[in-house]
Amino acid sequence: MKIGVLMGGWSWEREISLRSGKMVANSLRRQGFKVVEIDVDYNIVSTLKKAKIDIAFVALHGVPGEDGTIQGLLDILGIPYTGSGVLASSISINKIITKKVLIASGITVPKYFYGNFNLNRIKKTLGPPPWVIKPVSSGSSLGVNIVNKAKELKSIFEKVKREYKDAFIEEFIHGPHITVGILADKPLPVLELAPKSGFYNYEAKYTKGLTDFIIPARLPNKVYKEAQEIAIRTHNAIGCSGFSRVDMIVSDNTPYVLEINSIPGLTDISDLPAEAEYAGISYDDVIYKILECTVRQY
Repeated sequence: MKIGVLMGGWSWEREISLRSGKMVANSLRRQGFKVVEIDVDYNIVSTLKKAKIDIAFVALHGVPGEDGTIQGLLDILGIPYTGSGVLASSISINKIITKKVLIASGITVPKYFYGNFNLNRIKKTLGPPPWVIKPVSSGSSLGVNIVNKAKELKSIFEKVKREYKDAFIEEFIHGPHITVGILADKPLPVLELAPKSGFYNYEAKYTKGLTDFIIPARLPNKVYKEAQEIAIRTHNAIGCSGFSRVDMIVSDNTPYVLEINSIPGLTDISDLPAEAEYAGISYDDVIYKILECTVRQY
Protein backbone atom coordinates (compact mmCIF):
# COMPACT_ATOMS: atom_id res chain seq x y z
CA MET A 1 0.00 0.00 0.00
CA LYS A 2 1.40 3.39 -1.01
CA ILE A 3 0.43 6.15 1.40
CA GLY A 4 0.80 9.85 0.71
CA VAL A 5 1.24 11.92 3.87
CA LEU A 6 -0.22 15.36 3.17
CA MET A 7 1.37 18.08 5.27
CA GLY A 8 2.46 21.72 5.27
CA GLY A 9 -0.04 23.79 3.33
CA TRP A 10 -0.27 27.55 3.62
CA SER A 11 -2.13 28.16 6.86
CA TRP A 12 -0.80 29.79 10.04
CA GLU A 13 -0.28 26.25 11.33
CA ARG A 14 2.08 25.16 8.53
CA GLU A 15 5.08 24.49 10.78
CA ILE A 16 3.08 22.33 13.18
CA SER A 17 1.61 20.43 10.24
CA LEU A 18 5.10 19.70 8.91
CA ARG A 19 6.09 18.35 12.33
CA SER A 20 2.97 16.16 12.47
CA GLY A 21 3.49 14.93 8.92
CA LYS A 22 7.12 13.95 9.47
CA MET A 23 6.18 11.99 12.60
CA VAL A 24 3.35 10.22 10.76
CA ALA A 25 5.55 9.38 7.76
CA ASN A 26 8.29 7.94 9.98
CA SER A 27 5.74 5.85 11.87
CA LEU A 28 4.25 4.44 8.67
CA ARG A 29 7.73 3.53 7.37
CA ARG A 30 8.51 1.74 10.64
CA GLN A 31 5.38 -0.31 10.07
CA GLY A 32 6.42 -1.34 6.57
CA PHE A 33 4.32 0.97 4.41
CA LYS A 34 5.56 2.69 1.29
CA VAL A 35 5.34 6.41 2.03
CA VAL A 36 5.42 9.59 -0.04
CA GLU A 37 5.71 12.88 1.84
CA ILE A 38 3.70 15.59 0.10
CA ASP A 39 4.10 19.25 1.07
CA VAL A 40 0.78 20.65 -0.09
CA ASP A 41 0.93 23.73 -2.31
CA TYR A 42 -1.22 25.17 -5.10
CA ASN A 43 0.05 22.46 -7.50
CA ILE A 44 -1.41 19.70 -5.35
CA VAL A 45 -3.63 18.25 -8.11
CA SER A 46 -0.73 17.48 -10.44
CA THR A 47 1.39 16.31 -7.47
CA LEU A 48 -1.27 13.79 -6.43
CA LYS A 49 -1.73 12.51 -9.97
CA LYS A 50 2.01 11.93 -10.34
CA ALA A 51 2.35 10.31 -6.89
CA LYS A 52 -0.32 7.64 -7.63
CA ILE A 53 -1.01 6.96 -3.96
CA ASP A 54 -3.53 4.44 -2.63
CA ILE A 55 -4.49 6.42 0.48
CA ALA A 56 -3.90 9.99 1.65
CA PHE A 57 -3.00 10.41 5.31
CA VAL A 58 -4.08 14.01 5.92
CA ALA A 59 -1.80 15.68 8.48
CA LEU A 60 -2.72 19.23 7.48
CA HIS A 61 -3.76 21.65 10.24
CA GLY A 62 -5.89 24.65 9.35
CA VAL A 63 -6.67 25.54 5.72
CA PRO A 64 -6.78 23.59 3.38
CA GLY A 65 -6.70 20.47 5.56
CA GLU A 66 -9.33 21.05 8.20
CA ASP A 67 -11.86 23.10 6.24
CA GLY A 68 -13.00 20.39 3.82
CA THR A 69 -11.04 21.75 0.85
CA ILE A 70 -8.50 18.94 0.53
CA GLN A 71 -11.18 16.37 1.36
CA GLY A 72 -13.36 17.59 -1.52
CA LEU A 73 -10.40 17.43 -3.88
CA LEU A 74 -9.51 13.90 -2.77
CA ASP A 75 -13.16 12.87 -3.27
CA ILE A 76 -13.05 14.20 -6.84
CA LEU A 77 -9.78 12.37 -7.53
CA GLY A 78 -11.14 9.17 -5.97
CA ILE A 79 -8.40 8.92 -3.36
CA PRO A 80 -9.41 7.53 0.07
CA TYR A 81 -8.22 9.68 2.99
CA THR A 82 -7.95 9.60 6.76
CA GLY A 83 -10.22 11.48 9.13
CA SER A 84 -13.42 13.41 8.60
CA GLY A 85 -15.16 14.21 5.34
CA VAL A 86 -16.02 17.51 3.69
CA LEU A 87 -19.06 18.47 5.78
CA ALA A 88 -17.65 17.68 9.23
CA SER A 89 -14.38 19.38 8.34
CA SER A 90 -16.03 22.58 7.10
CA ILE A 91 -18.24 22.74 10.21
CA SER A 92 -15.53 22.02 12.77
CA ILE A 93 -13.10 24.65 11.52
CA ASN A 94 -15.72 27.36 11.99
CA LYS A 95 -16.17 27.94 15.72
CA ILE A 96 -19.45 29.82 15.30
CA ILE A 97 -21.14 27.10 13.22
CA THR A 98 -19.73 24.51 15.62
CA LYS A 99 -21.29 26.33 18.57
CA LYS A 100 -24.68 26.44 16.84
CA VAL A 101 -24.58 22.71 16.08
CA LEU A 102 -23.54 21.86 19.64
CA ILE A 103 -26.19 24.10 21.22
CA ALA A 104 -28.81 22.41 19.02
CA SER A 105 -27.46 19.06 20.26
CA GLY A 106 -27.81 20.05 23.92
CA ILE A 107 -24.07 20.44 24.55
CA THR A 108 -22.93 23.29 26.81
CA VAL A 109 -20.68 25.97 25.26
CA PRO A 110 -19.53 29.37 26.58
CA LYS A 111 -21.69 32.40 25.78
CA TYR A 112 -20.42 34.32 22.78
CA PHE A 113 -20.94 37.47 20.73
CA TYR A 114 -20.54 37.45 16.95
CA GLY A 115 -21.32 40.38 14.68
CA ASN A 116 -20.63 44.08 14.28
CA PHE A 117 -18.87 45.57 17.28
CA ASN A 118 -21.32 47.00 19.81
CA LEU A 119 -19.96 47.35 23.35
CA ASN A 120 -23.38 47.66 25.01
CA ARG A 121 -24.64 44.49 23.33
CA ILE A 122 -21.42 42.68 24.19
CA LYS A 123 -21.76 43.58 27.87
CA LYS A 124 -25.42 42.56 27.85
CA THR A 125 -24.63 39.21 26.19
CA LEU A 126 -21.45 38.26 28.04
CA GLY A 127 -21.54 40.22 31.28
CA PRO A 128 -18.54 42.19 32.57
CA PRO A 129 -14.92 41.50 31.49
CA PRO A 130 -12.66 39.62 31.24
CA TRP A 131 -13.54 38.43 27.73
CA VAL A 132 -11.78 36.24 25.21
CA ILE A 133 -11.29 37.26 21.59
CA LYS A 134 -10.80 34.41 19.11
CA PRO A 135 -10.48 34.02 15.33
CA VAL A 136 -13.50 32.20 13.89
CA SER A 137 -11.46 29.72 11.86
CA SER A 138 -8.00 29.22 13.30
CA GLY A 139 -6.41 26.60 15.52
CA SER A 140 -3.37 26.19 17.78
CA SER A 141 -4.65 29.08 19.97
CA LEU A 142 -3.42 31.51 17.32
CA GLY A 143 -4.90 34.99 17.68
CA VAL A 144 -6.51 34.28 21.05
CA ASN A 145 -6.49 37.30 23.38
CA ILE A 146 -7.81 37.82 26.91
CA VAL A 147 -9.18 41.33 27.46
CA ASN A 148 -9.57 42.61 31.01
CA LYS A 149 -10.74 46.17 30.31
CA ALA A 150 -13.72 47.19 28.21
CA LYS A 151 -11.87 50.17 26.72
CA GLU A 152 -9.24 47.82 25.22
CA LEU A 153 -11.74 45.49 23.58
CA LYS A 154 -12.44 47.27 20.30
CA SER A 155 -8.83 47.82 19.22
CA ILE A 156 -7.80 44.22 19.99
CA PHE A 157 -10.94 42.82 18.39
CA GLU A 158 -10.36 44.77 15.18
CA LYS A 159 -6.69 43.73 15.08
CA VAL A 160 -7.58 40.03 15.37
CA LYS A 161 -10.31 40.46 12.76
CA ARG A 162 -7.86 42.06 10.31
CA GLU A 163 -5.21 39.39 10.80
CA TYR A 164 -7.51 36.35 10.75
CA LYS A 165 -10.38 37.64 8.54
CA ASP A 166 -13.08 37.08 11.15
CA ALA A 167 -13.35 37.04 14.94
CA PHE A 168 -15.79 36.71 17.83
CA ILE A 169 -15.87 37.43 21.55
CA GLU A 170 -16.48 34.78 24.21
CA GLU A 171 -17.13 34.91 27.92
CA PHE A 172 -14.10 34.11 30.06
CA ILE A 173 -14.66 30.96 32.08
CA HIS A 174 -12.49 30.26 35.11
CA GLY A 175 -11.40 26.66 35.49
CA PRO A 176 -9.00 23.99 34.27
CA HIS A 177 -8.46 23.46 30.54
CA ILE A 178 -8.96 19.85 29.50
CA THR A 179 -8.87 18.01 26.21
CA VAL A 180 -10.22 14.62 25.17
CA GLY A 181 -8.96 12.83 22.10
CA ILE A 182 -11.19 10.54 20.09
CA LEU A 183 -9.50 7.55 18.45
CA ALA A 184 -11.36 4.94 16.39
CA ASP A 185 -14.50 6.84 17.45
CA LYS A 186 -13.88 6.16 21.17
CA PRO A 187 -12.78 8.64 23.87
CA LEU A 188 -9.24 8.54 25.24
CA PRO A 189 -8.21 9.52 28.81
CA VAL A 190 -8.84 13.15 29.76
CA LEU A 191 -5.75 15.37 29.73
CA GLU A 192 -5.48 18.55 31.82
CA LEU A 193 -3.45 21.45 30.47
CA ALA A 194 -1.79 23.65 33.07
CA PRO A 195 0.19 26.46 31.37
CA LYS A 196 2.79 27.96 33.69
CA SER A 197 1.93 31.46 32.44
CA GLY A 198 -1.77 30.86 33.14
CA PHE A 199 -2.60 31.45 29.46
CA TYR A 200 -2.65 28.52 27.04
CA ASN A 201 -1.47 30.31 23.90
CA TYR A 202 0.54 29.12 20.87
CA GLU A 203 3.89 29.28 22.70
CA ALA A 204 2.58 27.43 25.74
CA LYS A 205 1.10 24.78 23.47
CA TYR A 206 4.17 23.99 21.38
CA THR A 207 7.19 24.86 23.57
CA LYS A 208 8.42 22.08 25.83
CA GLY A 209 8.36 22.99 29.51
CA LEU A 210 5.85 25.85 29.31
CA THR A 211 2.80 23.71 30.07
CA ASP A 212 2.27 20.82 32.49
CA PHE A 213 0.32 17.97 30.88
CA ILE A 214 -1.56 16.09 33.58
CA ILE A 215 -3.05 12.66 32.81
CA PRO A 216 -5.52 11.78 34.12
CA ALA A 217 -7.03 15.22 34.61
CA ARG A 218 -7.63 16.23 38.22
CA LEU A 219 -11.41 16.03 38.08
CA PRO A 220 -14.05 14.30 40.20
CA ASN A 221 -14.77 10.87 38.74
CA LYS A 222 -18.28 11.85 37.66
CA VAL A 223 -17.05 14.98 35.85
CA TYR A 224 -14.19 13.03 34.27
CA LYS A 225 -16.59 10.49 32.77
CA GLU A 226 -18.98 13.26 31.72
CA ALA A 227 -16.15 15.01 29.84
CA GLN A 228 -15.42 11.82 27.89
CA GLU A 229 -19.14 11.44 27.17
CA ILE A 230 -19.42 15.04 25.96
CA ALA A 231 -16.35 14.59 23.76
CA ILE A 232 -17.83 11.63 21.88
CA ARG A 233 -21.21 13.41 21.64
CA THR A 234 -19.43 16.43 20.13
CA HIS A 235 -17.48 14.22 17.71
CA ASN A 236 -20.74 12.58 16.57
CA ALA A 237 -22.78 15.81 16.45
CA ILE A 238 -20.29 17.42 14.08
CA GLY A 239 -20.06 14.20 12.06
CA CYS A 240 -16.34 13.57 12.50
CA SER A 241 -14.80 10.24 11.56
CA GLY A 242 -11.97 8.16 12.95
CA PHE A 243 -10.25 10.66 15.20
CA SER A 244 -10.59 14.18 16.56
CA ARG A 245 -9.89 16.15 19.74
CA VAL A 246 -12.38 18.11 21.84
CA ASP A 247 -11.16 21.01 24.00
CA MET A 248 -13.10 22.13 27.08
CA ILE A 249 -12.96 24.25 30.22
CA VAL A 250 -14.48 22.94 33.45
CA SER A 251 -16.18 25.41 35.78
CA ASP A 252 -18.29 24.42 38.81
CA ASN A 253 -17.99 20.79 37.65
CA THR A 254 -19.55 21.66 34.30
CA PRO A 255 -17.52 20.97 31.12
CA TYR A 256 -17.89 23.72 28.49
CA VAL A 257 -16.89 22.74 24.95
CA LEU A 258 -14.59 25.32 23.35
CA GLU A 259 -13.92 23.64 20.01
CA ILE A 260 -13.30 20.41 18.16
CA ASN A 261 -10.22 19.72 16.04
CA SER A 262 -10.92 17.38 13.13
CA ILE A 263 -7.17 16.85 12.55
CA PRO A 264 -5.48 17.23 15.94
CA GLY A 265 -1.72 17.55 16.23
CA LEU A 266 0.32 14.37 15.87
CA THR A 267 3.71 15.72 16.95
CA ASP A 268 5.91 14.34 19.73
CA ILE A 269 4.32 16.77 22.23
CA SER A 270 0.73 16.73 20.96
CA ASP A 271 -2.22 15.97 23.22
CA LEU A 272 -3.88 13.02 21.47
CA PRO A 273 -0.73 10.84 21.28
CA ALA A 274 -0.02 11.61 24.96
CA GLU A 275 -3.52 10.52 25.96
CA ALA A 276 -3.20 7.39 23.87
CA GLU A 277 0.15 6.56 25.47
CA TYR A 278 -1.42 6.80 28.92
CA ALA A 279 -4.06 4.32 27.73
CA GLY A 280 -1.30 1.94 26.62
CA ILE A 281 -1.53 2.79 22.91
CA SER A 282 1.82 3.53 21.27
CA TYR A 283 2.31 6.27 18.69
CA ASP A 284 2.64 3.67 15.92
CA ASP A 285 -0.61 2.07 17.06
CA VAL A 286 -2.36 5.46 16.96
CA ILE A 287 -1.29 5.95 13.33
CA TYR A 288 -2.26 2.39 12.45
CA LYS A 289 -5.70 2.76 14.04
CA ILE A 290 -6.35 5.99 12.09
CA LEU A 291 -5.34 4.21 8.88
CA GLU A 292 -7.43 1.17 9.80
CA CYS A 293 -10.54 3.37 10.23
CA THR A 294 -9.98 4.68 6.69
CA VAL A 295 -9.63 1.21 5.18
CA ARG A 296 -12.81 0.05 6.92
CA GLN A 297 -14.72 3.15 5.78
CA TYR A 298 -13.75 2.70 2.13
